[in-house]
Amino acid sequence: MNTVLKSMRPSFLLLTPICVLLGGSFLAYNQIEVNIFYAFLATVGALFAHISVNTLNEYTDFKSGLDLMTKRTDFSGGSGALPDNPHMLNWVLLTGVVSLLLTSFIGLFFVWQFGLAILPIGLVGILLVITYTRWINRIPWLCLISPGLGFGVLMVVGTQFILTGYYTLQSFVIALVPFFLINNLLLLNQYPDIEADKKVGRNHFPIAFGIDRSNVVYGLFAIATVVVISIGIYLSYLPAMAVIAFIPMPLALLVWLNMVKHKESIASYPQFLAANVATSLLVPLLLAISLMISEI
Repeated sequence: MNTVLKSMRPSFLLLTPICVLLGGSFLAYNQIEVNIFYAFLATVGALFAHISVNTLNEYTDFKSGLDLMTKRTDFSGGSGALPDNPHMLNWVLLTGVVSLLLTSFIGLFFVWQFGLAILPIGLVGILLVITYTRWINRIPWLCLISPGLGFGVLMVVGTQFILTGYYTLQSFVIALVPFFLINNLLLLNQYPDIEADKKVGRNHFPIAFGIDRSNVVYGLFAIATVVVISIGIYLSYLPAMAVIAFIPMPLALLVWLNMVKHKESIASYPQFLAANVATSLLVPLLLAISLMISEI
């Protein structure tokens, strides 16, 4: 069971409740009562989706031989669960499939409650889980934005819809913040595995366009995060208190400067990979807190 748990990448799962919290914070800001049961189901469904994509990724990477070629860090190269215990391969696959089915059942419950309006969120989410490792990683631009689409837009907007029964432009604006940051999170984590990824046929953004252009994209996404929050405050989609979300952003600048300096060797400096993770978690968390303690 330790192998299965390790393949879930539990240290990464914290991202999911933060994104769900950000979607739910919309209700607090707009003084809308929260259905606790729906909020619980939304969180559980999102967690199972995250577990599914992690375990299916572990399974596929081991089957392709990638896990045996990467130099593992705390942030890249896989968990190492299956290379250490290859006999657990089918159990990891089963965990991914069952987790996806549980997410689907929860999604069907919400379709029953709200009708077909929630269906596009669910279908796109399931499609991302199923196709990310095997196909999306071979399409550079789609691979670049898929993490932010899944964790940012789908989770944030989906949670807001589940708790209110309708879509709002405000939640889409809020969702852009984790969209840009989580794209950057996965983008940097691809740097240490570029050569290994090439050998198994992956063609993500750093492989297709190189480190220098990837660094530019990281910088633009970081700037876009600041711009979105600023515009959101100006248009009153976000409270003035949302300026607290800027507090971790100097970490993104620190990360970018060292990406430019160290390029593919960034894995030798895990403190910058850690700073990238911290930015991706803390900015949405502080944004959610600002929404919850403010009133429209």
